[in-house]
Amino acid sequence: MSTVSVDASWPSSTRSRTAGVGEFESWRAEVRTRVLYEVADFLGGIRIDRLRTAGVEDVLRQYATGGKCLRSTFMYLGWLCGAEPDGAALRASASLELLHAFALLQDDVMDDAVLRRGESAAHIRLAERHLGNQDNRFGAAAATLLGDMCLVWAEQMLRESGVEAAALARVWPGYDAMRIELAIGQFGDLSNDVRGGPTLDEVLDIARAKSGNYTVQRPLELGAALAGCPDGTLKMLSHYGTHIGEAFQLRDDLLGIFGSAAITGKPEDSDLGQRKATSVVVAALESAGPASRRELFELMSRPVLDPAVIARCRALIGGSGAPERIEAMIAEHVDAARTALRAGPLDFGQRSALDQMALLCTARQL
Repeated sequence: MSTVSVDASWPSSTRSRTAGVGEFESWRAEVRTRVLYEVADFLGGIRIDRLRTAGVEDVLRQYATGGKCLRSTFMYLGWLCGAEPDGAALRASASLELLHAFALLQDDVMDDAVLRRGESAAHIRLAERHLGNQDNRFGAAAATLLGDMCLVWAEQMLRESGVEAAALARVWPGYDAMRIELAIGQFGDLSNDVRGGPTLDEVLDIARAKSGNYTVQRPLELGAALAGCPDGTLKMLSHYGTHIGEAFQLRDDLLGIFGSAAITGKPEDSDLGQRKATSVVVAALESAGPASRRELFELMSRPVLDPAVIARCRALIGGSGAPERIEAMIAEHVDAARTALRAGPLDFGQRSALDQMALLCTARQL
């Protein structure tokens, strides 16, 4: 096992909020670089000839080392709220990138997605590699199996991170709960169709389990448990994480309707084309006038949503007041999270790091 050291002095040494913003960006970029090094180092130690001949290396690079490393960064920040910088803790945090790869592979098969991070989705790439044809059934099966392997590798990487057994013992209950919660969220997403008329609360419950909690709250809790943080710190981080996780998902829902492919890495019409009952769509159906509501529901109930129909749906949603309502909800969650930080037991550097992460996760990128 190869472990890198990490200088995470930023969260504990910053004295100026103005200077801290630039310092934070440098620190976050360094953490991401080292997280990706750890993931690549772990994957480099896997020797399965059949996988090499199947050509999965590029798919693993795309899914396991092509992201922003939000989850691993949050887990490492949870650690830093109770312990000093540590290479083994960073390696443990990096394992969440493999868990995230599992979730993305599974999600893309379920959604029959076309793109992921600006490239063809895994099941499409793997199908194209199979005997030179586009065997969609093979591609979906192969991507599912690769996702299963990433799920196992994630736990293996965490277990072999070099963190003491006593610290890992504090993590497993939350780690298991997070994985079940993620699966339950995915299960709920299977039936998450706007034609079923779900309420906004129902949609948000699915989003919390599938994405929001798993992105912010649970990683923070895992890192803090790993470090042995006191109950007061754990409670504060959980409160912060709940709010920022939900704000993150609300922002993602807005981007799913109005964001560009260059930002999301997915087709611009993917959420509407799949008739997903996201918070934005459901809010639009609740907020629009009777005529617009009827038209939007009728359009999204059609067997095929062509580009013209999707453009009209986007216009109806934009005119319903839903985007402004979702923006207000995001702002409320961010304010609540930052209030929790100010009242919590952390020092200025730790609070500032989490404050910057909150803004990063919820910033407008339209």
